[in-house]
Amino acid sequence: MDKQKVLENTIKRCRERHIILPTYKQMQNPDLVPEKIKDKLKGIGLWDLNSLNMFRISWKNEPVVFGGGFNGVNYLELPPELTGVKARIIMLIGKFFPTGAHKVGATFGPLVEKLITGRFDPTRQKALWPSTGNYCRGGAYDSYLLGCESIAVLPEGMSQERFDWLHKVGAEVIATPGTESNVKEIYDKVKELLKERGDKIVNLNQFEEIGNSLWHYAVTGPAMEEVFNRVKNEDNRFRGVFLTQGSAGTLGCTDYLRTIHPTMKVCAGEALQCPTLLLNGYGEHRIEGIGDKHVPWIHNIRNMDLVAGIDDNPNIRLMRLFNEPAGLEFLKKETGVDPELVNKLEYLGISSIANLMGSAKLAKYYEMTEKDVIFTVATDSMEMYRSRLQEEREKHGKFNAKEAAVSFDADLLGLKTDYMLEMNYYDKKRMHNLKYFTWVEQQGKTVEELNAQWYDDNYWTSRYAQVEKWDEEINEFNERTGVVKEYL
Repeated sequence: MDKQKVLENTIKRCRERHIILPTYKQMQNPDLVPEKIKDKLKGIGLWDLNSLNMFRISWKNEPVVFGGGFNGVNYLELPPELTGVKARIIMLIGKFFPTGAHKVGATFGPLVEKLITGRFDPTRQKALWPSTGNYCRGGAYDSYLLGCESIAVLPEGMSQERFDWLHKVGAEVIATPGTESNVKEIYDKVKELLKERGDKIVNLNQFEEIGNSLWHYAVTGPAMEEVFNRVKNEDNRFRGVFLTQGSAGTLGCTDYLRTIHPTMKVCAGEALQCPTLLLNGYGEHRIEGIGDKHVPWIHNIRNMDLVAGIDDNPNIRLMRLFNEPAGLEFLKKETGVDPELVNKLEYLGISSIANLMGSAKLAKYYEMTEKDVIFTVATDSMEMYRSRLQEEREKHGKFNAKEAAVSFDADLLGLKTDYMLEMNYYDKKRMHNLKYFTWVEQQGKTVEELNAQWYDDNYWTSRYAQVEKWDEEINEFNERTGVVKEYL
């Protein structure tokens, strides 16, 4: 394809559909968004299929369904009465992104990079989003806003809410065999589609697209630092970040934070039932959205300090504790947790609960105190998992006060530091080397680049430094469409 011709097609499409692209700086700091765009957003719903909602790809949306502006970062501080640890655990909240999950940011990077460089033609190509859940939802949403058709590929065992929503936005939806940990089956389907349709589709694989982790480097990392500076007292220290591995995109924020807090600890979590990092293991599990059985290409393993296995059975029980009437009543009356906070626990989806559990394990492992602050994220909320609650009711019956008390004591306060590995140099290298079997043998990456990821100190820093260049190209693209002039 002639890149210049493709770019001209894209510019024409965006001009016709009145599309403006936000910069990374604007997503990090919405104060930079033109006032006329903010005024327009007052008449637009958070989930509306309106291209101006791309300016809401930010942690700083006002937490309302319709017409909200921007405020500070949305977060919850989870107190010792709930977590069982002395350390301060702060969780950024993804519910108030369009689609209810921060994955609209992770998909923005890979898609926009290709649009502004003439490597994707929205007038003749479909965006292909392989995913275990929210990534393909974010991709379908961003594609729609940018005037592109999309294909979502995800395991058939994911929650029904995901499939319903994808059909609603008009995506072509392909379900692959298995559940959360069946990532290879997704890759196999992608290969099949690329062979069948050739250049009519562009694959935007979250596990290999640096734009995924770059968005978190540029937006999520600074959001965590901003919250820390707001809430810290003179004795506090930024002590660590816990995140489930997933596509490793969100872990990109730790590459940014490491430059500011070099002694902090980074702990990546995975389902104990599928311990790929811990034991080169495999298996099935129910913590939706965290991917397994391989190490993502964009995961900077050298920036990690620990791995923790999260048991999915306690995780699912905590989902019920945080959402069933008997669980909420127990938490409000028997634990000392602020009832207002209890009402907000629905902001935590299944993988978000895993992030809470892992943060508590990290705090216990290092015997952290009130001086220590740990950050994590709630990728999405229970909005995408109501069917899972119903399945648990049908399987186990009504959730009662006794079960609530047992789950709170055993699954939350009783979390232990088992199934954790503090990594030395060769632990990290072992995990990094696992990339070979997925990416070199199966997906066409080179050994030379694999080695560069490990041995070249400039490999990761040079890629994250691209954010400034991308912002320049986004501004140039907007100038060429001419639409932005209406809002200045």
